[in-house]
Amino acid sequence: MIDDAGQNIGVVPIQEALDAAAEAGLDLVEIAPNSEPPVVKILDFGRFKYQTQKKAAETRKKQKVVEVKEIKMRPAIDDHDYDVKMKAIRRFFEEGDKVKVTLRFRGREMAHQHLGMKLLERVRDETAEIAKVEAEPRLEGRQMVMVLAPR
Repeated sequence: MIDDAGQNIGVVPIQEALDAAAEAGLDLVEIAPNSEPPVVKILDFGRFKYQTQKKAAETRKKQKVVEVKEIKMRPAIDDHDYDVKMKAIRRFFEEGDKVKVTLRFRGREMAHQHLGMKLLERVRDETAEIAKVEAEPRLEGRQMVMVLAPR
């Protein structure tokens, strides 16, 4: 048992611990139920709950949610359009997000999948210093997909 001042009192019977908590006008809270013997503390339970909620909210606020942003391209993309897409990919990496590069094939482009693979390799090579490949390029129906994550 630990009293309201934080002093370790030692092992005491349950009724004695409850009486000590009632005498102090506080609650008896089980802090470590799995230890042998269980650890209880005399404290204000409402205040204890409030503080644990505040700690949880603080840790949630500090977390960064990693999103997966998607960039869609075609195998016959023009140089300027490609540069615009690459600028967006770099911005996503600076924000700490993952990027899913999707290459969509239409019609007869399916016969020239090697062009799509070349384009995805070009993206991988240009982002090599700031990103790592999380999922290698693979064909899913009429789309070729590759996932990149920031380093």
